[in-house]
Amino acid sequence: MNNHINNKWVLITGGAKRIGARIARTLHAEEMNLVIHFNTSSDDANELCSELNSIRNDSAIAIGSNLTNQTEVESLITKVIETTGQLDVLINNASTFYPTPIEDITLDDWDNLMGTNLKAPLFLCKHAAPHIKKSKGCIINMVDIHASKPLKNHPIYGSAKSGLVMLTRSLAKDLAPEVRVNGIAPGMILWPENEPSEEIKQKVIDQIPLKRSGEPNDIAQTVLFLIAHADYITGQIIAVDGGRGINS
Repeated sequence: MNNHINNKWVLITGGAKRIGARIARTLHAEEMNLVIHFNTSSDDANELCSELNSIRNDSAIAIGSNLTNQTEVESLITKVIETTGQLDVLINNASTFYPTPIEDITLDDWDNLMGTNLKAPLFLCKHAAPHIKKSKGCIINMVDIHASKPLKNHPIYGSAKSGLVMLTRSLAKDLAPEVRVNGIAPGMILWPENEPSEEIKQKVIDQIPLKRSGEPNDIAQTVLFLIAHADYITGQIIAVDGGRGINS
């Protein structure tokens, strides 16, 4: 495998559950070491670390941080370096997602959705970049197909993810040649924790050329590709959406 992935330390924000946890298990199976960031999911994060450490000793740690708190964003990177001595890959996976109809939008909605989806990734990149430069590593930002295809009643979320696309491209230019920066735009991979009705699910599936939802492993394998097999790829957003983005 390319890019000497053994013994890399990878920070995954929001890595305790769902897609983040699948990414963690996939990278761990390829001999990478994991820092699992969590906000409120401490039990899930610690259970995942115990699972990974039972496979390979001292290969995973959990660190809690509220990414809407600027001080905690900076201290997260400090804690990673103090514990591991290095940081090779940053995966900005943590996100908040909920509707904000224009008539109901509040400043708290703005601060929350912009904070987790755009502000936190920016400042995590800022504080992580000097360390990732040393190892000529990479940054992967989890975007969304709705960064360019608006989702009804989600104007703040869509704007934040659209900003994250530009941030990804900008940092790819600014941090080159030492650091590669790319994004992944998932389509329908996992239903929200408050699942929609079967009727709504079917309407979504009907919009996907492959006529099915994806799986967390589809995202995890794309992350692995960008870390291990994509030495000449930077500034790109890879849609993993079953072709949904090509439909009007």
